[in-house]
Amino acid sequence: MSERYGDDVRARVNQGFDDVVAMLRDKIALAAVSAQGIDGDHMRRSAEFVTERLREVGVDAHVVQSTGAAVGAWEVVGSRIVDPQAPTVLLYAHHDVQPVPDAGVWDTKPFVGTVRGDRLYGRGSADDGGGIAIHYGALRALGEDLAVNVRVFIEGEEEMGSPSFIPFIEAHESEFEADVIVVADSGNWSADVPSLTTSLRGNTSVDVRVTCLDHPVHSGQFGGPILDAVTLSSMLISSMYDANGDIAIPGVASQEPVGGLQRDLDEATVRSDAGVVEGYRLAGTGSLASRMWTKPSATVIGFDAHPVEGSFNVIAPEARFRISMRTAPCQDPEDAQKALSSFLVSHAPWGSRVEVTPLENGRGWAMDPDSHVTADMMAAMRESYGTEPINKGEGGSIPFIPELQRMFPHAQVLVTGPEDPQSNAHSPNESISLPGLRSNILAEALLLESLASARR
Repeated sequence: MSERYGDDVRARVNQGFDDVVAMLRDKIALAAVSAQGIDGDHMRRSAEFVTERLREVGVDAHVVQSTGAAVGAWEVVGSRIVDPQAPTVLLYAHHDVQPVPDAGVWDTKPFVGTVRGDRLYGRGSADDGGGIAIHYGALRALGEDLAVNVRVFIEGEEEMGSPSFIPFIEAHESEFEADVIVVADSGNWSADVPSLTTSLRGNTSVDVRVTCLDHPVHSGQFGGPILDAVTLSSMLISSMYDANGDIAIPGVASQEPVGGLQRDLDEATVRSDAGVVEGYRLAGTGSLASRMWTKPSATVIGFDAHPVEGSFNVIAPEARFRISMRTAPCQDPEDAQKALSSFLVSHAPWGSRVEVTPLENGRGWAMDPDSHVTADMMAAMRESYGTEPINKGEGGSIPFIPELQRMFPHAQVLVTGPEDPQSNAHSPNESISLPGLRSNILAEALLLESLASARR
């Protein structure tokens, strides 16, 4: 791509940027809260709005109601085929947004797009109206110069867990075939520093029951040689960790950051963001990034025990708890679940009975750091932001991304997005950086052009 062409695209992005922001403000006002009913009229209006905006930039878009769940979401599907021999890029975002439980804790009206300084505030401004704005702005800037085929899928139920996502794609598979998939639902290192999301951890969970007695007995009569089930459960849980606080379960894999670690997470920021109490030492070894992005973690997310209020002097015969484990991006979560279950049963404290019930699994995902598509995206980010990108992973899981990769194994998946650490997605005062949005639009436009140039 010539420098002159890059400057031309930048000028086009700048020229149309006010219209992109106006579109995003209109989208915010639609209050597309899927929790209020994914099949509701408000969600249909949101899908129709997005459809019309995509048609403005040359995409043959239409609204389809999914049938993969008991209640069907309003999905937006479209395409623009410029040359059957050209590469095809699938652009993903979602048009549903999180609810606003208490508008009183917002500094602005949640569903009125409000500009303050260099940020636009409003529910869905970043997650994921910003993703829609990136696709819309990039296609608008390229106009008739678009030289790759584009398919678009704007989902209507992402904030509800995407229950019909995979059945919907399976029913419309030909409309999703692509060489490159761009998922614009993540974020950047900061408003000024771009990032590709390089990996997502997988997840698995199990329920564990620890039994030591057939019935409760008096703690004064039997306490000492017989430990209560809560204490035994605590011993079992602690046995999953070594002295450094790392997971120490044979068969549960660990992994370093995908694509290398350009910059570690700042410990002070992590402590502040998490609200860590003074004096607590962060568990585990290695970089903070690896501990939060790619190494496994286990969390007890539920525990059944007698409450303190109303407690009395008996030894609890059994206890039950649920473990949620985040798995390394490249590990099969079913393998991790089997390893975890086997470990817990074999490490039953003092010969207690430990029973494990396996629950759901979700795959992790890792990008291909060596692909030319990744290199093209990094170059586009470098040019659009004027600074070197910093790779970052995510400790959470987005199950549909590995499912997309599974269904379309030959496609290169890029996870980008409009958010930054100040965006407050899912929280009060959600916002998007307007300079960051402009740079994201330019980066995607440059990517689409570079994919076409590589073919030429």
